[in-house]
Amino acid sequence: MRVDPRDIPPEKAARRLHLTPDRFRELLPALRRRGFPAADPTTGNYDLKAIDAWMDRRSRLDDLTSPEGLVNDRASIRERIARL
Repeated sequence: MRVDPRDIPPEKAARRLHLTPDRFRELLPALRRRGFPAADPTTGNYDLKAIDAWMDRRSRLDDLTSPEGLVNDRASIRERIARL
């Protein structure tokens, strides 16, 4: 029976971000400042779902701050004002 672990070691967390383990360790302080999830204090493993959620939030933020996202956000605000 196959078990897909939810908690993964740092090497696999690095791979999830398409980084080498060394590059992951180097970038980790900057990633943490941007909200990247911390490792479990007991096991040192990372929650794969938390990593994916962080990437999803990052992608949505990138969409909102892109020029296209800003245009869409302005349109959304105009629609809300019009409904008031």
